[in-house]
Formats: sequence, structure tokens, C-alpha cells
Amino acid sequence: MALFRLILHIAVLFLFYGAGSLLQQWLHLPVPGSILGMILLFMAFSARLLDPRWIQEGTALVLRNMPLIFLPVTVGIMQYYSLFTGSGIWLVGITLVSTFIVMALAGVTAQQLMGRKQKHE
Repeated sequence: MALFRLILHIAVLFLFYGAGSLLQQWLHLPVPGSILGMILLFMAFSARLLDPRWIQEGTALVLRNMPLIFLPVTVGIMQYYSLFTGSGIWLVGITLVSTFIVMALAGVTAQQLMGRKQKHE
């Protein structure tokens, strides 16, 4: 029964991914379908159509195995070795700066959301 529940949780995640991909194709949006799927999932959570606890076990499994998901992408980067040898230092610098910007924006957003939540309570 636990295995069936886990498969169902992951199937719900794939359903939102697929819906986002279809939406992207139909509307010819420049945003990837996976991002649209996450937005749809967030909207379902916000509208209380879906409770995060209903898919908690499946998402935990996906998060635990995330390094395995990114392994093929990392290996695929090796095809572009010449790009890194010529512009590697720029790519590292841009990656570090953009990472810090994203971290800062995520932190500020989280603090603002927590502040709003505390005001409502």
C-alpha cells in the first residue's frame, strides 16, 4: 500500500508537469513547461484544491534522489569542454554572482512572507 501511495504522489507531480508542458506548447510561451507546472501546483495549493500533505511522501522521495536526476546533465556538460576552457572564468563568475542574487532575493521574499503571516496571526 505504501508503494502505491508513493507512486500516486509522484504521478500527481508528473500530472502538473505535463499540464505545464501542454500549456507551454498550446500558448507558445517562452517559459519552460516545468516552471508552468510548478506555478500550476502552487495555484492548486493556494486555492486549497490540493493539500501539500497529500503528496508529501512522493516529493520527499524526489528531493532525496535529486542528485541522481542532475547527474546526466552534469555529465552532458562535458561535451562543451571547449566553452569552459575559453570562457570558464567568466562562467564561474557569472554563476557565483547570479547564485548570490537568487539567494538574496529568496531570503528577502521569505522574510516578507513570514512577516505577512505573523501580521495575520
